[in-house]
Amino acid sequence: MPVSDQGVTKDRYMLIPRTAIFVRRGDEYLLIKGAPTKRLWAGKYNGLGGHVERNEDVISAARRELFEEAGITADMWLCGTLIVDAGDVGICLFVVVGENTQGEVRASKEGTVEWVQKDAVNHLPVVEDLPILLDRIHQMKKGNPPFSARSFYEDEKLRVEFSG
Repeated sequence: MPVSDQGVTKDRYMLIPRTAIFVRRGDEYLLIKGAPTKRLWAGKYNGLGGHVERNEDVISAARRELFEEAGITADMWLCGTLIVDAGDVGICLFVVVGENTQGEVRASKEGTVEWVQKDAVNHLPVVEDLPILLDRIHQMKKGNPPFSARSFYEDEKLRVEFSG
């Protein structure tokens, strides 16, 4: 279908595709502590990830981001999607889980990476939605249907709603 037939209007999101990668090893997750020089999330823990480039599918983008940010590879699968309300533009966050890592973890210009116990996340400086996403991801297994969710602010408080 040509672009002119796509139905783009101002009352619909224009979505920016991004990946959020949560590599796990038992009850541990590989998280990145944002470099102090980062514009967003400096000094805060988050999953790895980034933009999906024009020539990539979601899993290829996740593999690239994981290698760029941590120097490793892993078996990866789509765990869910999260639409983040960012005003006129939305972020479509493709949540990917990685398992069975290969390689040695290393830091990058994005920050330092470390294995963190899931329960320790509540005691660290984290990106606001990280505990919510980890709670959902932690109970999922490869082969489960992916979740669908949206996040937005209401009365200056983050809300994440999962469908179903």
